[in-house]
Amino acid sequence: MKQKPFLKFFNKKKSFLKKFIFISIIFVIYLKENNVDIYFIRVAFYANSIKYGGIERVISLLINYISKDKRFIIYLITKKSKLEGEYSIPNQINRIMLYEEKISLYEIIEKNHFDILVYNFYFESEIKRLNKLKNIKIIYYDHSSFLYWIYQGIYKFNKSIYNLYRKCQYVLSLIPLENDYLFKRWGINSILIDNPSSFDYDSVEPSDLDSKNIIMIGRSYDPIKRFDLGIKAMKIIIKYVPNCEMNIISKPKKKYVSLIKKLKLEKFVRFVGFQKNIEIFLKNSSLHILPSLSESYCMALSETKIFGIPSIIIGLDYLALAKGGTAIIYDDHPDIIAKEAIKILKDDNLRKKLGKEARNSMKERKNVLIAKKWIKLLISVYKGNNESFIKISEDHDKMAKKEVDKILNNQLILLKKRKPRLKHLTLEKLKNFSLN
Repeated sequence: MKQKPFLKFFNKKKSFLKKFIFISIIFVIYLKENNVDIYFIRVAFYANSIKYGGIERVISLLINYISKDKRFIIYLITKKSKLEGEYSIPNQINRIMLYEEKISLYEIIEKNHFDILVYNFYFESEIKRLNKLKNIKIIYYDHSSFLYWIYQGIYKFNKSIYNLYRKCQYVLSLIPLENDYLFKRWGINSILIDNPSSFDYDSVEPSDLDSKNIIMIGRSYDPIKRFDLGIKAMKIIIKYVPNCEMNIISKPKKKYVSLIKKLKLEKFVRFVGFQKNIEIFLKNSSLHILPSLSESYCMALSETKIFGIPSIIIGLDYLALAKGGTAIIYDDHPDIIAKEAIKILKDDNLRKKLGKEARNSMKERKNVLIAKKWIKLLISVYKGNNESFIKISEDHDKMAKKEVDKILNNQLILLKKRKPRLKHLTLEKLKNFSLN
């Protein structure tokens, strides 16, 4: 008996379905046997925006790298609406803007069922409430440093962000001294991470260091950056290096513009405004001055190092990027900064040596390696594997106690000079974040 056309089609379809199911089972078995996990992880990054600051740049970079892994569904939650000139992120990223949605962060979390939220703020009440949420894991990304809070006038542990971190399961630190020693002392469960850089190491052609140009990078409105020290140092530098110029990558601030005029440095120092792409300035610079009171990772330092530019940093010996191509001085006086800058700018061999050391120090901090570490930690957090999370931090040499004490002693001396109120501060009190 001849089959009707629709029955013949059904039999063919049935045969196809059997083959499809069989192949699918074989494929799943293959993935399992080769330890390939099958899941999708919904990760939300929560930030103020993705424009201007170092945190915003870091978040945009991480989203770009992690979104390449198809196991992740990425969301970006921002307080602000889209801004002109934002750092770019892939079009497929789910963007949620609280200002426009007119609903709270917690309603967004409940509505979208995120697996992980990467939190980038320091709001006490918000952290307490987030810690009470179920069915979501929170990663607290600490972009600050304990010294920042001290310089801001926070002198007691129980009033600090670190008291809250003790109750947080996942904390990311950018500073070896904090992660390896202080956080462990304070009972904080953290791992050390490097921030990605604005530039891929292998695609950058380093500066030839032939110019006598100096660069400073940062937010001029932040008093922590202390651009006035670099500007005042220039008054001395140009006496010995008359063809020297300084570019400040930032929006101009009135008090700095006035200082430049007062010192008659208009021909030598200029603000070039906020720049999304600063390669043109990095390629044409031979020295970076970093006069900040405190930093955590310091995007500017990673950028200048990748371009092989030596740096003068003021007391920031606790940074992950402190070593390699840097001259660390422990004096806030512009004369001392100028003296070090003149030495580097006038000595071609020294400048090239420091530049080579600076670039080489970034070899192990390529963005692709940092992205792999992030993917590893996100998967470990998703699976709730705390042991795996902690092991991620074991890929660096832990700080020896001798080095810890040396750095803390250096910072103690600087704190006493800069904060007269802390003139009786002891090393033990500093270690305990109990400064009163």
